Amino acid sequence: MMCIPELFICPISLELFKDPVTLCTGLTYDRSSIQQWLAAGNLTCPVTMQKLDDPITMVPNHTLRHLITQWLQMGSQTQNSNHSDDHCHLETTTTDSLASLKHVLESREFAFENKVQALEKISSSPSTNYLLLQLGYLPLLLELVFGLVPEARVLLISEEYYYIKFVELALSRVLILLPLGGGFEPLNILKEESKLSSFEVLLAGGSAFIRINLCHLIEAVSASESSSSRTKGLRVVLGKNQGILTQLVQLILHPSDSEEEAADAAIRAVSTLSSFEDNIESLVRNGMLNGLVTYITRTEKRERSLAPLATAIIERLLGVESGKEELLNSNNNNGTGGNGIHALVKMVFRVSWSNVDDDHEHHRGSESAVTSLLIVCNDSLSAREEAISAGVLTQLLLLMQSQCSNSTKAKARMLLKLLRTKWSQDSKQLISMV
Repeated sequence: MMCIPELFICPISLELFKDPVTLCTGLTYDRSSIQQWLAAGNLTCPVTMQKLDDPITMVPNHTLRHLITQWLQMGSQTQNSNHSDDHCHLETTTTDSLASLKHVLESREFAFENKVQALEKISSSPSTNYLLLQLGYLPLLLELVFGLVPEARVLLISEEYYYIKFVELALSRVLILLPLGGGFEPLNILKEESKLSSFEVLLAGGSAFIRINLCHLIEAVSASESSSSRTKGLRVVLGKNQGILTQLVQLILHPSDSEEEAADAAIRAVSTLSSFEDNIESLVRNGMLNGLVTYITRTEKRERSLAPLATAIIERLLGVESGKEELLNSNNNNGTGGNGIHALVKMVFRVSWSNVDDDHEHHRGSESAVTSLLIVCNDSLSAREEAISAGVLTQLLLLMQSQCSNSTKAKARMLLKLLRTKWSQDSKQLISMV
C-alpha cells in the first residue's frame, strides 16, 4: 500500500484530497469537509482559526489536484507492472546501484547519451523514489537541468537528441520526487539569475514535452509556497520574469495542433502565478490578457478546455486599472474593439458545458465571466454597449434559468441592472418575466 504524502492529506478528514479548495487564509481543504465544517456554524479556518470573509470564497487548488493525479498514476503504473518487470529493475532499486548511476549523472566524463541510459535504468517504484530522495537526486537533477544550458550549447551540435531526451527524463523524475516529501527547498536554485535564464531558454526552445513539464514545475512552486516558508518569494521571481511570461503567452497564443496540451499547461501555470497579488501588474504588462482572450475564443468548440480557468484568471487581472484598460483596448481579428468583451460574454453561458465532467469548474467560469463584465462595464459606457451587441442579455437569461449558484444569479441580476439603460423595450419585457 502506498504511503500518502502529508501534502496530499486534508487537515479535516485526514484522508487523501478528492476536491481540494483553498480558502482566503491560504489553507487548503477537501471541498466536502470544509462545507460540512461551515454548515455546522463554524465561521473560522479550521487550522488557523482565523475569521473567514463573507461570502466565503473557495478557490479550486488545481496545482494540488494535478500533483495528486500524477502521484496516483505513478502508483497505478507500479501496481500494474508484472513480476518479471520488477525483477528486471531489482538491481536499480538498491542503494549501491543508485549511487553508481548518480556518479554517471554527476561526472563530466560521461556524455548525455550515458546520462540518458542511467535515468532509463531507474525504476519508478515508490521504494526507489524514496531512495532517490535520500541519495540527493532531486537537487542534482535540478542542477543538471538548469545548470548545463549555457555549456550545453556546444554539446548540442553533436548530441542534441540525447540532451533533449535527458532534460525530458530529468524533469519527469523531478515532478515525481517533489511531492513525495523531499521538500521544495531545492527549487530555490531558480532564484539564481543563470538558472532562471536556463529555465527561459528551455521554455522557449525545448520540446513540447519539456515545455509542458516546465509549466507543471511552476505549479509545483505554488504548492511549495503553501507548504514551506523556505521557498517564499520564488513564485514572485517567476511571475516577474519577462522572458518566462513572454514564453507562457506564446504557448497560449500559438500552439501547434500537437501542442494544445502545452497551452493548457501554460494556463494552469499562469493561474498559479496570478493567485499572488504581486504578480498581477507584471502579467498584464506582458500581454497575458490577450493570450487568455485568444485561448477562450480558440477553444470555444472544444468539448473540454480550461476556458473557465482562463476566465477566472482574467477576473484576477481586472483587479488592477491596467488590466481593465488592456481588456477594453483588446482587438479582434478585424481590428475593431471588443474582442475581450465578446469572449467574456460567450463565457457567461455555454451549452457545451453540459458535457463537462467538472460542474464546479464551468459554474465558476460563468461566475468569473459575469464578475469580469461587472468590473469593466461599471466604469465604461462603451463596454456596456459592446456587451449588449455581443448578446449578453440572452446569455444572462439562459444563465439565470440554469442550475448555477445563488451567488452567480445575484451577480447576473446586478449586471442586468447595470445594463438597464441600454436595453430595448423588448429586452425589458423579457427581463420582467424572470
